[in-house]
Amino acid sequence: MKINKDDIKKRIIYRASYRGTKEMDVLISSFVKNIINNLNDEELLELEKFVNLSDEDLIKLNKNFSNVKEQIPTKIYMSFYNYKPL
Repeated sequence: MKINKDDIKKRIIYRASYRGTKEMDVLISSFVKNIINNLNDEELLELEKFVNLSDEDLIKLNKNFSNVKEQIPTKIYMSFYNYKPL
């Protein structure tokens, strides 16, 4: 099935920018903008799942390895774990 990359990117960017807290908005949106144009179709779908995780799970991921990592695609998870915002 062919996906519309532009539509998926727009959904991801929107979700990353409107998380619920300003801190998470800044963290997740900067992470997404940093990697989104370098992903293939499958990785875009994985990123969409990633940005739909709860803020609590994303904070745990950024702080340490937890049992949440089994739900996260490896490349996206590792990129986020290693991401250092400016």
